[in-house]
Amino acid sequence: MRLFAALFAAFLVSAAIVSSVHAVDKATKPNILFIAIDDQNDWIGCLDGHPQIQTPNIDRLAERGTVFLNAHCQSPLCNPSRTSLMTGKRPDNTGIYGLAPWFRDVPELQDLVTLPQYLRQNGYQTASAGKIYHGGYGRKKKDDEFEILGPPAGVGVRPKKKLVQTPNPHPLVDWGVFPHSDEDKGDWKVASWGVDQLEKKDLQEPFFLSVGFFLPHVPCYATQKWFDLYPDDDTVLPPIVMNDRADTPRFSWYLHWKLPETRLQFLREADEWRNLVRSYLACTSFVDSQVGRVLDALEASGQADNTIVVLWSDHGWHLGEKEITGKNTLWDRSTRVPLIFAGPGVTAGQRCNRPAELLDIYPTLVDLCNLPPLEQLDGHSLRPQLEDATAEREWPAITTHNANNHGLRTERWRYIEYADGSRELYDMEADLNEFTSLADKPEYAGVIANLRRQLPPTSKLPAPGSAHRILTIDEIGNVIWEGKQIGPHDPIPEID
Repeated sequence: MRLFAALFAAFLVSAAIVSSVHAVDKATKPNILFIAIDDQNDWIGCLDGHPQIQTPNIDRLAERGTVFLNAHCQSPLCNPSRTSLMTGKRPDNTGIYGLAPWFRDVPELQDLVTLPQYLRQNGYQTASAGKIYHGGYGRKKKDDEFEILGPPAGVGVRPKKKLVQTPNPHPLVDWGVFPHSDEDKGDWKVASWGVDQLEKKDLQEPFFLSVGFFLPHVPCYATQKWFDLYPDDDTVLPPIVMNDRADTPRFSWYLHWKLPETRLQFLREADEWRNLVRSYLACTSFVDSQVGRVLDALEASGQADNTIVVLWSDHGWHLGEKEITGKNTLWDRSTRVPLIFAGPGVTAGQRCNRPAELLDIYPTLVDLCNLPPLEQLDGHSLRPQLEDATAEREWPAITTHNANNHGLRTERWRYIEYADGSRELYDMEADLNEFTSLADKPEYAGVIANLRRQLPPTSKLPAPGSAHRILTIDEIGNVIWEGKQIGPHDPIPEID
């Protein structure tokens, strides 16, 4: 009897210790504030992407953390980029390349554990508003991604009719200023929801609070005060050279063959180039103000010291460079994105030039939160660079847009290889704007050979149900764009 009592007492003590340890672990795990921006290229102050851009709130976040100056998306399109980030898998390993499908509808991908799911499994409360996955993906109860859902992403207030009549009359491809209120915009409402969560302190710690902003995705509508930040003259325009595509393969056009986003040719003929650029700049500054509202609420909540903040964009955006607007390319303008970490475990005031990938966010947060690693993750933790920005990194950044089209970025080189074997090579130290491809110069054959060895060996075919912006090559070399064959002499839309 005494032995039983002694054993029982020991059990109670042991249980109390275990319970106490778990309670301490849960209480000391850092919170996560996860801020996404849609279609945001490197026109951010701390990235030096545009000389006139004003983003004081994102810049102050960078000052108290580490900003990656050479960070790139895994796909230059919303759904595959966000799927890759949230699942930790490369597009060429999932076959998710287009705006559809939702990866959970693909049988072989249904068991992937996403970032919010893994955090929930490890004691985090997960909450989300705005655009985190593409469109409405991840927001249904059956998706089992987030415990708390705020307002979805949306444009908000719109003019009665389009402000700009574009060649392809897509309702989203529009821009400009018209009388409306900032408070009526979808991103204002998303930020307000995020502020409410932090002010009410209803979230259980540790929490994963994700806030996804829609702008500067088209339509780029902003109120006059944001336009007034930027001069109404050509100093706002990005640098270009005429006929910049002359030394690029025809295959580069196939990645965005017939898209609603306008070509530079139209913008010039319609005298809309400056208006679009100012609209994008204005929307970027507006979104920056909403980021600031959420960051201010975090500071006021008293939780900032125990909260990791990560800010990212799903891909970049062209505004006339390479003769186009939009994304869907493998050049820096389409792949380079803001990526900033701040908070516990992150050295403040750092600017890191090492290649980084959005794919690395998942394993980095797992590492910073001291959670067990996952075998499914294709990315690598950025913790060494968050501690010391000069720490070595052996991996390049790789972007894939449809099967076997890859862009590879190191600190010096941008190498692109298309599915038909055509190539481009740029020395990013000497030619930051990628004006001159070196791929055909014999003296760079060794550089290309070394870079090629770092590309994915194979790409999966598009997943069942893939749709929108899907490009494939059949077994005899025919190029198929969204189900229709492109002939070798078909005129390039709006160019020839």
